[in-house]
Amino acid sequence: MEHLFHLKENGTSVSTEIAAGLTTFFAMSYIIVVNPQILSQTGMPWGGVFLATIIAAVIGTLVMGLFANVPYAQAAGMGLNAFFTYTVCFGLGFPWQQTLCMVFLCGLINIIITVTKIRKMIITAIPPVLQHAIGGGIGLFVAYVGMLNVGLITFTPKDTKAAGKGLPTEAVPGLAVLDKPVLWVFLIGLLLAIVFTLLNVKAGLLLTIVITALVGIPLGVTTMSNSVSIGQTFSQLPTTFGAIFSAKGFPALFSDVSRLPIVLVTIFAFSMSDTFDTIGTFIGTGRRTGIFSKKDEEDMANGSGFSSKMDRALFADSIATSIGAIFGTSNTTTYVESAAGIGAGGRTGLTSVVVSICFILSIFFAPIISAVPAAATAGVLVVVGCMMAASLKEVNWNEITEAIPAFFAAVFMAFSYSISYGIATGFIAYCLVMACKKKANKVHPIVWVVAVLFAIDFALQAVL
Repeated sequence: MEHLFHLKENGTSVSTEIAAGLTTFFAMSYIIVVNPQILSQTGMPWGGVFLATIIAAVIGTLVMGLFANVPYAQAAGMGLNAFFTYTVCFGLGFPWQQTLCMVFLCGLINIIITVTKIRKMIITAIPPVLQHAIGGGIGLFVAYVGMLNVGLITFTPKDTKAAGKGLPTEAVPGLAVLDKPVLWVFLIGLLLAIVFTLLNVKAGLLLTIVITALVGIPLGVTTMSNSVSIGQTFSQLPTTFGAIFSAKGFPALFSDVSRLPIVLVTIFAFSMSDTFDTIGTFIGTGRRTGIFSKKDEEDMANGSGFSSKMDRALFADSIATSIGAIFGTSNTTTYVESAAGIGAGGRTGLTSVVVSICFILSIFFAPIISAVPAAATAGVLVVVGCMMAASLKEVNWNEITEAIPAFFAAVFMAFSYSISYGIATGFIAYCLVMACKKKANKVHPIVWVVAVLFAIDFALQAVL
């Protein structure tokens, strides 16, 4: 154990690492409930997504622990799964099989940029203000999804006849009347999630889901009528496993040349969100605790291949995304909830190994997990979104050249119900602001190229 994880060198022990692993798992375990609920709306089988989520988390986290020897856990990323469902599948009209193909390609791209200096170029090109805005915007988006999932936000169509026919029409948003059991259960869950988070209750978010689901039983919100057995989950896995290599996968994705620009932009959006979410988590928690030293960050920036611990951790993150897509889940990314385990003393990959074991054991609770209603998880989504929005504090809102692009990037993610559109407006606004301030020459060429690509995408959507 000592030889494999260098426990003494990192100032930790087996018992501390085990406790840290359990802490991290319970802090992030809500994803095994939430992810199938979100992705199954696309037509994917709940059981298949449930197992794919766990398998990708186990493999990615094991590689993180055994190859990189860092205490980080991985699972399907919040925000990215919402982007998968509500933007790519519902908004852009791609079937889930094709969307999984784009996630797979995103993983391959991330692997390539991890072992080459392309990653360094991208990291140095994107201005910090947009990195912070993207992270915070995803938080707003996740919270918004939680509210919509239970109908807290309502939309009254101006043209009721068009709406009745399923046609797009303008609508006036508003707050729902709190007269439904689903909303009562949601509010109870939201209150619990806030209280448990403020009091630093261990496994508070998971505990919120459990208590709220139990409260929903007498109210008729929680029911076993749609529960999925362990046998059913395994029988549904073949539907998602390898779907990207079927006729509905890659062959269908590239059969329509006219949609190729949208496909490329979507893959880019997946890749950038995944990459910066992971880098932010590593730097934000690793620098403060010494898991990633300043020298390690310098080695990552100046070297190539696996010259640093962070390089190996980024590699683990990237392969997990491709593996997850093969099994049937959205982008697998490093969880910021890993900070909970790090706070409990986790310093090595042993923490990650413990998290992986916990994910494996969770398979046997499939019948209970599948009965959890959306109302029991919506409050957790809102609080998680709130925590993810914290990166907006890094933006200098008193400086208009930062405030405008940051505002556009973050707010448009929620208002347009699309992470990629938020990123697009942020990039375009940043280039516009810098040009008006006669600082266009200070904008990295890569940023200009991306902004132009996004502008072309908007133009193509307008004329096609």
